[in-house]
Amino acid sequence: MDNIVNRVDKSPLVTIDLEAFYPDGMRTTIDIAAWLHEGLILREKEFRAYVQAHPWQDYQGHFVALTCSTDAIIPSWAYLLVTTQLTGIANIVIVGTLAELEVIIYQKIIANLPLEAYRDKPVIIKGCAHKPIPISVSVLLVTKLQPVVKSLMFGEACSTVPLFKK
Repeated sequence: MDNIVNRVDKSPLVTIDLEAFYPDGMRTTIDIAAWLHEGLILREKEFRAYVQAHPWQDYQGHFVALTCSTDAIIPSWAYLLVTTQLTGIANIVIVGTLAELEVIIYQKIIANLPLEAYRDKPVIIKGCAHKPIPISVSVLLVTKLQPVVKSLMFGEACSTVPLFKK
């Protein structure tokens, strides 16, 4: 009687699960609209008072996206002022959405990804994730890996979509 052989385990395929790189830490949006007069007008003295009184230590270890949910015109210095309070407390601070925040987080991770483990190998970028990983992150990964891999696929080992082959 023949033994069942797991050909996936014996193959040279390398699977990259972006979820495995997902750094721990709260993702937080700070909406500065609440600190504007009627949600629309930035009055410098009032704004500075809100920034000064805010409990910044609550964001220790957070990944922070600064935003304004109204159509107010916000001068650049306002976001910079808020950032000065978060520097040394939050892991990362950006101006944008939570999805944009995830892309920035992963840009750093992918930029530092050692490529030798993937050189001349067939690589699968795992498709399913339970964490919010934007498709832009996979695009960044493809641009990083394509020059060194033998082939790139997307999905799971049992059903992949071919993307690139040398």
